Amino acid sequence: MRIETHGQQVEVTPALRSYVETKLERLQRHFDQPFVEVRVLLVLDKTVQRAEGTVNIAGRTMHADATGVDMYAAIDLLTDKLDRLLMKHKEKLVDHHRGESLARNGELG
Repeated sequence: MRIETHGQQVEVTPALRSYVETKLERLQRHFDQPFVEVRVLLVLDKTVQRAEGTVNIAGRTMHADATGVDMYAAIDLLTDKLDRLLMKHKEKLVDHHRGESLARNGELG
């Protein structure tokens, strides 16, 4: 998994970068294949601190953003939102309508 961390109006320190990487590592557990790319943008707008994340996986792009009282809280909220998005996407990949039936087995004739 490749994680890119950028800052807008805020300097991305090594501590912030490592915090983002450790938090986003838990997203990898949902899929066997590695993500193509995870991009995180940390933004400081006057008093609001915001974290935006974009995940590209298998031709799909998922985006989430979160605001918090400090940057670490915003990163935590962003990770939770991306985690929920990926779980929802994974559930959609599993086809629940493909159960066993007599017509599919060829027993109905």
